[in-house]
Amino acid sequence: MEWFTAPDYWLSRLVFQRALAAVYLVAFLTAALQFRALIGERGMLPVPRFTERVPFRRAPSLFQLHYSDRFFAVCAWAGCAVSAALLAGLDALLPLWGAMLLWLVPWALYLSIVNVGQTWYSFGWESLLLEVGFVAVLLGNDEVAPPIVVLFLLRWVLFRVEFGAGLIKMRGDACWRKLTCLDYHHETQPMPGPLSWFFHHLPRPLHRVEVAANHVTQLVVPFLLFAPQPVASAAAALMIATQLWLVLSGNFSWLNWITIVLALSAVRFPADPPAVPDAPRWYEVVVLAVSALLVFLSYQPVRNMLSRRQVMNRSFDPLHLVNTYGAFGSVSRIRYEVVIEGTADAVPREDSDWREYEFKGKPGDPRRWPRQFAPYHLRLDWLMWFAALSPAYAESWFATLVERLLENDPATLRLLRRSPFPPDAPPRYVRARLFRYRYTTWRELRETGACWDRTYVREYLPPTRLAGAAQRS
Repeated sequence: MEWFTAPDYWLSRLVFQRALAAVYLVAFLTAALQFRALIGERGMLPVPRFTERVPFRRAPSLFQLHYSDRFFAVCAWAGCAVSAALLAGLDALLPLWGAMLLWLVPWALYLSIVNVGQTWYSFGWESLLLEVGFVAVLLGNDEVAPPIVVLFLLRWVLFRVEFGAGLIKMRGDACWRKLTCLDYHHETQPMPGPLSWFFHHLPRPLHRVEVAANHVTQLVVPFLLFAPQPVASAAAALMIATQLWLVLSGNFSWLNWITIVLALSAVRFPADPPAVPDAPRWYEVVVLAVSALLVFLSYQPVRNMLSRRQVMNRSFDPLHLVNTYGAFGSVSRIRYEVVIEGTADAVPREDSDWREYEFKGKPGDPRRWPRQFAPYHLRLDWLMWFAALSPAYAESWFATLVERLLENDPATLRLLRRSPFPPDAPPRYVRARLFRYRYTTWRELRETGACWDRTYVREYLPPTRLAGAAQRS
């Protein structure tokens, strides 16, 4: 079928596939380095406990069949290896069917991780990576030209990401409609980056322009993805520019980067296509059949986008084939942070020697400037932001976190930037306090060198020690 392929997009496919492999690599690396403390056998939310109560049909995963920390590590590092191989172009050296199977491997491995990851893996970019990764299986390799249907499926995903995010903003917080959300967002976002302080202090009229431009990019430009070239490429380029602006303004894991990867698939790069044979019939049948299934499954996210009760970041099937997306439907006006402290004193008093635990990404010491971590995902730091919004968000894991800190658990301490206690001398007590954080002004920054100012609000968790520790003291 001559209409089936689009040879002019061969370079677009190549760039997209290599960039997607890089995102996969970051995702698997994040899982490999953090899982023991989060979902390992002694993690805050252990996988074995989850699989005991959740059946395979609701959360299909290799770890439903068997779990051990060693097996998880093997799967995560295998995902890193396959992702690196795809990044290096191994799929181009394989026959068409072999390349498709190779692309299926990281999708299946990451699906297995997400489906047992619980709240640590409840972010929209997990489902987005899986949906994009599944569609990528159909793209083929150098043996065939890129299928038109698959290229449009990728644009359809990008449309839903951007348009869904735009709708949730307009239906959510009134500040998006008043163009005032960026007066607060850079200060209250989950994990500020090194430039977030400067973005916050941009002139307010410029903030209004930013919000208005965001609405245009998310509510108007997505429709242009389905226009003829070069309009579609221009629309994708505008989305890429917007996402790069967001990369500079904060740490949003790989959300911005996977969106950029999607947009790259819509850009037609000027390059002469290589000569390739016609696509085999079995490949055409597989691509058309799976594409028809994905279009059919899109009914649920379309219905959600059109609903006045639109929800953000929900998967409609256990394989995460088609999902709905959106972020920051509401924006916090005040930033709260949970500060965790420990003491070695036998009796915990207010004037005891309380020492603060330092996290890698979330604000702590007012003088410590935020760092850039994205696309790497600091899962504990992100969940601590939710914990500050409401203790209910942390009910399932916060007590275990405190217990692991009281034990000086090595896997948990590796999630932190610094523990104030030596490995052989854990704290006797740990407590948590809630603080209000705000960015300092230009004058305060010059005078104090601190980018944050914090004010004590209330006790979050009273001084706590391990059960039975009093008898052992």
